[in-house]
Amino acid sequence: MADTACEVWFYHLEHTGLDQALPELLEKTLQRGWKAIVRSAAPDRIDHLDGWLWSYRDESFLPHAPADEPNAARQPILLTTGMENPNAADALFLVDAAEAGDLSGYQRCIVIFDGADEGQLQNARAQFREAKAQGHPVSYWKQQARGWEKQA
Repeated sequence: MADTACEVWFYHLEHTGLDQALPELLEKTLQRGWKAIVRSAAPDRIDHLDGWLWSYRDESFLPHAPADEPNAARQPILLTTGMENPNAADALFLVDAAEAGDLSGYQRCIVIFDGADEGQLQNARAQFREAKAQGHPVSYWKQQARGWEKQA
């Protein structure tokens, strides 16, 4: 459990889609020794990510499972539409305009949004204002041609 307020980082996709950006961010999360939850508002996204994270790159392995699988609580990366944190994750990834809910217990919340999608952009702005109003430290990262650049 975190002793301080959860950091909320916003990742603005401009050069690649979620399928390219998410695995890299999840790898960095696991390298920190953290567990992760990827929360989507769309059940079909969970199905897609479950297959994609096994095959996105031959030389990588991202251990994960959907939340409805047996022993989900033991998974380093859990894919879900639910609001629970059954694997005691340190990092919460929000995609497809998923709601953050209660952030206590998380070290970091990562909101990933597509800058070309007006709905996702507006939702991310609202989430940014809400996180700031709740006293969470917030950061905004914009995707560059190579990597991410902190903007705020």
